[in-house]
Amino acid sequence: MVQNSTVVLFLCPALMSQSVFADSVLPFAEPERGGGRSIPKGQQTKQAIVHAAVTLSTQVGLEGLSIGNLAELMHMSKSGVFAHFGSREELQISVIREYFATFEQEVFYPALQSPKGLPRLRALFGNWMKRVAVEIQSGCIFISGAVEFDDRPGPVREALAHSVQTWLQALYRAVVLAKDCGHLSADADEQQVAFEIHALILALHYEARFLKNPGSLARANRGFDDILARYGVPGAPDSSA
Repeated sequence: MVQNSTVVLFLCPALMSQSVFADSVLPFAEPERGGGRSIPKGQQTKQAIVHAAVTLSTQVGLEGLSIGNLAELMHMSKSGVFAHFGSREELQISVIREYFATFEQEVFYPALQSPKGLPRLRALFGNWMKRVAVEIQSGCIFISGAVEFDDRPGPVREALAHSVQTWLQALYRAVVLAKDCGHLSADADEQQVAFEIHALILALHYEARFLKNPGSLARANRGFDDILARYGVPGAPDSSA
């Protein structure tokens, strides 16, 4: 089993200027609605394979994922699984896309229902913490994948990096909006704030999943409150209650 490790992924300055997480611009498009139309059986089978592959990859890592062990899990032939993807690499990329789609639905979109500024930033972090609470038990392919592919160029690494960069853009944009709304101090460094919030989550994965230190979730929440206390403006809206 691949053990998760903490890897710091830096925010790219070129990405900072993009208006991610604004009301009219989402990191990824909302999923298309089927309008009641039935999904072809072949597509249903492929979706079922991808869902099973996501679960398996959180346990064994993307590198531990293979057509063979997935075929065994799905009670299918190797050729049957292979026909849906064409290669192990495409299977891994499909897993990354599906994993991030779930992340979008659980973290990004619900936070957009909160007002701009500190309430939205708090909602974003709160949703993220709920997600991490699950990942502490099941594993996170963004954490393990960063270890497996950090120095291995190619389509799988690109898919992983794109997903993480998109998320970090959204986090950064939420911080910028909070500052624009006057909820963070005028001299607050938006990149630093986003970096510190991201660092909390990376530390939480290491402390809770790898070291299994009790109270890690509470310490991460307290760390977030400390960040807002240092950079926030007294009297700014607070949605934590």
